[in-house]
Amino acid sequence: MVLALTLGAVAQQPADSSPGNSDAAPQAPSNATDTPSDDGVETMLPHFKNTRFWLSGQANFIFQTHPPFHAAYSGGNSLRPNYEKATSRVLTLYTGVRLNSSTELLVDIEEAGGAALSTGLGLAGDTNLDIVRNPSLSKAPYLGRGMIHKVFALSKDKVENQRSFLSLFDELPRRRLEIRIGKFSMPDFFDINSAGSDTHFQFANWTIDNNGAFDYAADTRGYTVGVVADFEDRNWGFRFAEALMPKVANGIDLVWKPWQVHAENFEYELRHGVIPKKPGVIRLLTYTNYANMGIYRQAIANFEDGLTPVPEITNHPRHITRKFGFGVNLEQNLTHYLTAFGRFGWDSGKTESFAYTEVDQTFAGGLGANGAWWRRKQDRAGIAFVTNAICKDHQTYLADGGLGFLLGDGHLNYGRENIFESYYTVHAGRGIYLAPGLQHIENPGYNRDRGPVVVPSFRAHVEF
Repeated sequence: MVLALTLGAVAQQPADSSPGNSDAAPQAPSNATDTPSDDGVETMLPHFKNTRFWLSGQANFIFQTHPPFHAAYSGGNSLRPNYEKATSRVLTLYTGVRLNSSTELLVDIEEAGGAALSTGLGLAGDTNLDIVRNPSLSKAPYLGRGMIHKVFALSKDKVENQRSFLSLFDELPRRRLEIRIGKFSMPDFFDINSAGSDTHFQFANWTIDNNGAFDYAADTRGYTVGVVADFEDRNWGFRFAEALMPKVANGIDLVWKPWQVHAENFEYELRHGVIPKKPGVIRLLTYTNYANMGIYRQAIANFEDGLTPVPEITNHPRHITRKFGFGVNLEQNLTHYLTAFGRFGWDSGKTESFAYTEVDQTFAGGLGANGAWWRRKQDRAGIAFVTNAICKDHQTYLADGGLGFLLGDGHLNYGRENIFESYYTVHAGRGIYLAPGLQHIENPGYNRDRGPVVVPSFRAHVEF
């Protein structure tokens, strides 16, 4: 799974400046002179503000390793217990053009490669969101995002917008409807969190950067095709997405029959803190997926009846089943430089984990700090903890020797997968950011008979 999401200047800023909270609004004057913009993230090359074009790029490298750890046994999809090391890379070129005062075209070209610890297997909360889960995929550059963005003004007053690869407008109507059609990643617009959503500057774990129980529509690289509608008002917003699902679990090919296989996503956002007089954001998410997904209980029954040597979640005739879930996403400014965040997620869990990861319930919480606190305004630091779980049928399936698309130790002594992560991102030079980090995983793959695992990491990130 590759997710190259840059929150840019909003990362680690107070919660009222998060992407979903940007009171933004349309075009600069057509005769404006190009001037460098004052971005919160320093880049090697200046980005120009008063122009209808966008061109930028990034390179993200994450090195991770783990020493040997205890494992009573291992299976086909286990995290390998011997010493490992791996380095991933994601390179992205962001381009865009504003076609008129309310319409723009956004196109990103991406290249992802390198390696993953145990080829990305053995953990529900994998340690690196940048990894390519399928090592057989071509290493050639590919279209990451390609979408038309249209803004419908619903009020005359306008507010400033911080330009980024997802929106080139200098201003946006305070009340508006935004429509996006094309190829995108669902976490570009849903379940965003200013303190914990960005592998370029913040955490790297799958279930800290995203809600692990949000089995969002995506191919192996983390992208889908669909439409997003986003209504924004002064203090709240509501967004909806209709998107395509993959043919098989974590597959690269999407099903182009939306009347049969599809996903609906809804999110309500209230820009109001839970602490009086301090900014914050509350986001409520729900989703439903329809795809050719197996049913854990049926796979277990086939095994118990002797029809299969082990439970096989993919051994079934084609049928469209439904999966649904919901999530809560909170962020709260504690001080001007310190933001707390938390997530809760749950899904129905009876059908196979299909697009994101093998999590049916998750609780996560953490703190993000802006380096301006200690006079290093481009630095960031954070700590977070997440605990993940799966439903009873999913547990039995793995205990009987079944394989998911990520998990399968051949047996299972079930326990919640608990993960701690910390990082410090230091601004080393113009557009260059370096970040040591550490993750500690208890019960990897929900298995008490394996681990704990310690994963130190080092990230090098360049913004162009």
